[in-house]
Amino acid sequence: MSENTKTTAAADATPQQRDRTSSEPLMQVQGLTKHFPIKGGFPIKRVVGAVQAVDNVDLDIYPAESLGLVGESGCGKSTTGRLLTRLLEPTGGKINYQGRDITHASRKQLAPIRSEIQMIFQDPYASLNPRQTVGTIISSPMEINGINPTGGREKRVRELMEFVGLNPEHFNRFPHEFSGGQRQRIGVARALALEPKLIVADEPVSALDVSIQAQVVNLLQDLQRDLGIAFVFIAHDLAVVRHFSQRVAVMYLGKVVEVADRDSLYNRPRHPYTHALLSAVPEVDVDGDKKERIRLAGDVPSPIAPPSGCRFRTRCWKAQDKCATEAPPLVQLDGNRDGHLTACHFPEDPSTEARAEDIVLDPALAALEDEQK
Repeated sequence: MSENTKTTAAADATPQQRDRTSSEPLMQVQGLTKHFPIKGGFPIKRVVGAVQAVDNVDLDIYPAESLGLVGESGCGKSTTGRLLTRLLEPTGGKINYQGRDITHASRKQLAPIRSEIQMIFQDPYASLNPRQTVGTIISSPMEINGINPTGGREKRVRELMEFVGLNPEHFNRFPHEFSGGQRQRIGVARALALEPKLIVADEPVSALDVSIQAQVVNLLQDLQRDLGIAFVFIAHDLAVVRHFSQRVAVMYLGKVVEVADRDSLYNRPRHPYTHALLSAVPEVDVDGDKKERIRLAGDVPSPIAPPSGCRFRTRCWKAQDKCATEAPPLVQLDGNRDGHLTACHFPEDPSTEARAEDIVLDPALAALEDEQK
C-alpha cells in the first residue's frame, strides 16, 4: 500500500455501513460509567471524592463501520476507548460484544475475545518497546495467543509490514530508527496481527506531523474498507473525523450529547455544543461569507463536581432553569433523520447557517474585538 493512498468517498461505504438496520451491532454499550476515586485525608486510603471521567454513555458499534468520537481534551474520549477494549474496569453500565456480556469478564473469560478487539494508541513513541525489534513487536500478539500462521510468524510479520507501507527488510530494526509516521504504521501492523473485528484508534494522528497525518488516516480508511474492520476513531480534529467516519458521537464532560451520521451532524447539528465545535473548524473563505463564530465563556467544569442537570448549561447561551434540574436524555428529536440523537432540552435550529450574526460568549473576547474594529 503506497504512501499516496487515494482517499475513499462516502459512496465507497460497504453495504453494512449504508444499511445498519440489516445487521446486529457488533458492540452495544449501555450506561457505561467510569469514576476514578480520589483518596486523601486521614487515613490516606480514605476515598474523599471521584473523577467522573465517563458517565452513563450509550453507544452502538456496527460491523465494518467507523464511528468517530469527538470532543474537547478531558471530555472522556480516551477513557471510553480503554473501557471498550477492557483495558479499564467499568464502574457501572454494560458492554455487550456479539451478544456476550464482557463488562466484568475475567482475564480468562476475555482471552478468546482479546484478539478480536485491538487498540492503536495515541503516541507512537511511547506505545512501542524501544528494546524490541519491529519483528518482535508485531509478532508478540501472535506468540501470546499461540497463533502460528501458514509459513511462520516471520513471514506473516513481513506481509503485515508491506501491507501498512513499511519495508519488510526493516524487520530487525528498532523503533528509534523509524520516523513518527512509520512508528504509527508499526502500531497499526501490530493491531492487525490478530485479524481483529474492532479497532479502537485513540487519536492516532495527533502526535504526527501534519504532512503525514493524511497518509496514516488514508491507510486506516483503506484497511477499514478492504478488511471490513469496525473502527472507533477518537479525535479532537473534526476535519479528520469527517473524512474518516460514517457516524459521529460528540462527548462533553463525560457525556455523549449528540450522535448522528456524518452528513447530518456536520450540516444539521442540533446540540449547542456541537454548533460551537463546528464553528471552531478552520475553513478557507472563498466566497467572502462571514462564518459564524461561537466562543464559549469560561472553562470546562471539573469532572470531580460536574454541574447538575445538563453539564453544558454553565457555558450554554440557551440554558434555562430546567437545564439545572433535569439531565436531558439522548433521544431522537422530531424531524430528525433516523439515528440522529441529541441530549438537549432546547435544541438548535437544524442548520449551521440559521443565525444572521456571530455568537461571542466570552465578554473579554467581545470587548477585545470591539476595540479592534
